[in-house]
Amino acid sequence: MGRLHDLLAEVSGEVVWRLEGFKGDLGEPLLHLTVGGCIPLACQRCLEAIPFELEVDTLLELVPASADLSQDELEDDSRDFLPVEKELDVLELVEDEILLSLPVAPRHEKCGLPGAADAGERINPFAALAGLKGKPN
Repeated sequence: MGRLHDLLAEVSGEVVWRLEGFKGDLGEPLLHLTVGGCIPLACQRCLEAIPFELEVDTLLELVPASADLSQDELEDDSRDFLPVEKELDVLELVEDEILLSLPVAPRHEKCGLPGAADAGERINPFAALAGLKGKPN
């Protein structure tokens, strides 16, 4: 999982996955993928490890790569489609789902936003106007 390795503080941790195939109520082929584990993501502020608990549970409907899906089908958030040709690269599918579940910019709570620690007290530029309120001209 090379793409995942680039986001880790260290290449360690354990990921357990399960892929189950079955037919839906209308006979459509479905895959149920669950992924769990703990991986050490790199904090975007200090680059130290953040333990991240993976919890992926997704249901994918297999469709031919040449399938012409309607706009309504594509916009339906209750369904996820997986276009396939002849073979499915399961390891790539698992890695894709893990990458989709990760936070965009992981960081420790103590690492705050840049400049937040030295910002000091915020000054309201309209505070001086409050004293003028209610005074006649």
